[in-house]
Order: sequence, then structure tokens, then C-alpha cells
Amino acid sequence: EPIAATAFMMCHGHESWHPDPEFYYKVGGGPMFDMGPYYLTALINLMGPVKRATGSARITFPERTITSQPKYGTVIKVDVPTHVAGVLDFENGAVATIVTSFDVWAAELPNIEIYGTQGSLHVPDPNGFGGQVRVRRAGAKEWAEVPLAFGYSENARGVGVADMAYALRFGRRNRASGELAYHVLDIMHAIHDASREGRHIQLESTCQRPAPLPLGLRNGELDR
Repeated sequence: EPIAATAFMMCHGHESWHPDPEFYYKVGGGPMFDMGPYYLTALINLMGPVKRATGSARITFPERTITSQPKYGTVIKVDVPTHVAGVLDFENGAVATIVTSFDVWAAELPNIEIYGTQGSLHVPDPNGFGGQVRVRRAGAKEWAEVPLAFGYSENARGVGVADMAYALRFGRRNRASGELAYHVLDIMHAIHDASREGRHIQLESTCQRPAPLPLGLRNGELDR
């Protein structure tokens, strides 16, 4: 049974490499709206929907200087929180902590961990497609690597669209659904609203936990 989870996306923003990074620091930007969908979608796939959220957020650097080309030296006024911490209560009873930040110079936390009654699960950064999955069962002294059971561990950015086509063809729910996307958006807004208003927020949206892929698929398959 899941007890808790943690998810982190920590960096120092995008003005050192992006050619036009100003929008990251305006309304609709910030680390949660930029990168949060990767981590929240992964958490929902692992543990199901969220029922309540709270958060705390801040602007650490009110101005940012672009050091990339072609706008080198341009100063950006920061209008949105750049360090956002959220606490999420899932419908299954688990409590998750998510931190997204453009204010951190260095960290070793681009991963997700799930803590359960029988052990802990380490899941790689969902901003990629592959990576090592590890488990440490209750009483074990070391982490054990879990063999990957599915393909698409490379840069498979068309899988969601392909799954939608399969869903339309076979009359089932698509995994990367609008219902899921809206629930993720609702969570991100709730974290910011909770920080601004100093309260917990009961989410109005929900979604079904997406179905896992069937085992034994060949490359290019998404259904049995």
C-alpha cells in the first residue's frame, strides 16, 4: 500500500541556454507549469488521482539576466513564483511532496520515490524515457534493480498520439487523455492558489488512473 511519494525538479532556470527565456518567468510560466506536468502525470500513473492540495511558493530572484544568445544581457522581470513546493493528498490515502524550482544551483534529485508498507520504489526522472528502476523491500539491506518490462525507453515522443489512435480504433480510453491533462492542470493551479491563500484546496477535478501497458508487447504495439 502506498504511504507517500516525493518528486523533485531542481535547476537554476533556463536563461543560460534558451534563446528567448522570458516567458518562463511570466504568467503561465514558472517551474511548476513548465515541468510539473511530467512529474504529476507520472505520480497519477503510479498512484491514481489527487483529492486535496496545498503549497508554498516564492520568488527568490526578482530579476534574471539572460546569458544566452541572441538576447545576452537582457534583464527579465520575474512575475511568477520560481520555487514551488506542494503537498498532495491522493484518493488512495498516500501523501506526496513535489518541489519544482528555478532557484537551485545544484541538486541530485531529478527522480520520483514511492514509499509503501512493504518497501520503497525509486523511479527515474520522468523528463526522460528510460533510466533505472530500483526497489528496496522491507528488511532488505540494499536496493535491487528492477528489469524494465516495456519498450519505448528511448525518445518515444509519439507514443501518446499512437495510443490515442489505438483507443479510437478499439473503443477504449486513451492513456494520455484530456481528463488526465485537466486534472494535472487543476493540481498545479491548486498548489499556487493554496500558497497565495494560505489553505488546503479540495480539487474539483479527478481522473481515472491510466491503464498500464500489457506485458509482452512487441516494438510498435500498444495493445494486445
